[in-house]
Amino acid sequence: MKKLVLALSAVAAFSGSALAADLPARTYTKAPVVVETPPSWTGFYIFGGGGGGVWDADNHTSTAAGAVSNNVRTGGDGWFGTVGAGYDWQFSRTWVAGILADGMFGSLRGSVQDPLAGLTGNVKLQDAWAVGARIGYLVAPNVLSYVNAGYTQSYWSGASLAAPAAGPFLATTPSFNRGGWFVGGGVENNLDIFGITAPGWFMKTEYRASYYDRATLPETVIGVGPAGVNATFRPFVETISTSLVYRFNWTGPVVAKY
Repeated sequence: MKKLVLALSAVAAFSGSALAADLPARTYTKAPVVVETPPSWTGFYIFGGGGGGVWDADNHTSTAAGAVSNNVRTGGDGWFGTVGAGYDWQFSRTWVAGILADGMFGSLRGSVQDPLAGLTGNVKLQDAWAVGARIGYLVAPNVLSYVNAGYTQSYWSGASLAAPAAGPFLATTPSFNRGGWFVGGGVENNLDIFGITAPGWFMKTEYRASYYDRATLPETVIGVGPAGVNATFRPFVETISTSLVYRFNWTGPVVAKY
């Protein structure tokens, strides 16, 4: 019996070895390799945010009789919200250019004066819009440093003028629109630099200086009519804003074929 068991074991071992020798060699397949492709900045984006600003204005008055006051410097400040959109082209590994349009809505309140009559009042920058272009350099694949410039238009409220001693309002100036140009710059970066996984989401912080044309504001005496006096007002506005940006075509790593 033992001899039979040993004989069968030997036959089984021999048969297994022979079958293994007839099988083809085992092939091995490598796992897919993750290849980090540089992201593309080309495409549309939208943004929204807020910030603060200050303005200064050259301000003087003149009369039909030829009297002209000395120029005075007035100013104001306040907060605002902003929304906008744009399109960028990445035309090399490190350079990006684009077009943009945005609007600003808020209240940057300050003063306007009539030095001849000794009157002063409050005027407010209520909203502005701008169109322009920007060009930027990629300091990292997901960080863009840029400058921009373009055309801008603003809307300012009218003012009620009174004596500084808190007397009754004596005259008014009308609301007005004024156009001009702007120049600025900023930094835009993907949120992943803060450890936030949010594909397509960015943050940008921007400084902008806007130079508006001079406005001539005829004064009206309350209850009487035109005063025959014109106040001139030429504002210069500086703003800093931070916005959340969404880029529609932001790309990430892809898996290579194998």
